[in-house]
Amino acid sequence: MLHLVTGGSGFVGSNIARMLSERGEDVRVFDLWRAEDLPANVEFIKGDINDRAAVANAMRGVDYVHHNVALVPLAKAGDLFHKVNAGGTQIALEEARKAGVRLFSHMSSSAIFGSPNVMPITNDTLREPIEIYGRAKLDAELIVEQAMKEGYPAAIIRPRTIVGAKRLGIFEILFDWIADNASIYIIGDGRQLFQFVHVDDISEVSIQACLQEKAGMYNVGSEVFGTLRNDLSALIRHAGSKSKVKGLPVGLAIGALTLLDKLRLSPLGPWHYLTYHKPFYFDIEPTKARLNWVPKYTNVEVLTLAYDWFIKEGRSLHLQKSGHDGQSLHKRSVKQGILKLLKALG
Repeated sequence: MLHLVTGGSGFVGSNIARMLSERGEDVRVFDLWRAEDLPANVEFIKGDINDRAAVANAMRGVDYVHHNVALVPLAKAGDLFHKVNAGGTQIALEEARKAGVRLFSHMSSSAIFGSPNVMPITNDTLREPIEIYGRAKLDAELIVEQAMKEGYPAAIIRPRTIVGAKRLGIFEILFDWIADNASIYIIGDGRQLFQFVHVDDISEVSIQACLQEKAGMYNVGSEVFGTLRNDLSALIRHAGSKSKVKGLPVGLAIGALTLLDKLRLSPLGPWHYLTYHKPFYFDIEPTKARLNWVPKYTNVEVLTLAYDWFIKEGRSLHLQKSGHDGQSLHKRSVKQGILKLLKALG
């Protein structure tokens, strides 16, 4: 069977491609650039997700699609969020249907739920995104959902915050500060339950949905998780760091980060500073039952394994402030902006 991974050079996409290749599956990647860590036997087609002819070409002979192309919150992409995340999804889905693809697995986002007040989040939770990235991802999800209602086999996969080896982006900032014994600032007291997910676990769900040809909506996260404060404190202990977790007043912190975001002085986007102080976790039991799947990693393992990779390999990329055109912001270093001052003061 031939699997097409759109956005297959990105953080999640390249991991799916690797795991499929290790299973002996045939893999084709469609992206703007070929990641250096893609297995040698993975076929690569260069193209833009909004180029219909290029997408149609990539779909030829494909059995399963893992659709991962997306601009992430760090991109601060404005109207491009909708063009790429929703418009690109529509093109990919339409061309997949034309090509007779057996199942289309769409990587959505927990941002489509916004900031719900009732936990855990289920498939019945209202989808009310609170910022531009989430709205674009919801529009993409609705496109796939409509195709499912028309009888087309598709899966919608919603991950909690994804972490793992090769994850840089905002987690590079966290890991860098812990390595340097700097204070770790969070919004609020950090006593809310907060769920992460390992990149291997979310990749496995996409793979299993395709291999088992089971359409559906899948919420995915760690099974064992605690409060944000406790899990960060466990990471600090693992690192042998002198860092301390320090809470900031919610209103003051959000106001300051909103201003810094508008002034382009902080890498954090609205999705980060409007939600990370609130409880956020999925009910993953339906996903476990339908796919006969169990997450392998706890929250603390998700964080510590990623930190260990950062210390061993990722920190050498710390000064790399640019990358290939289209390169995933989750796989490259980001400018900390004025947050460097906060690190120094802490």
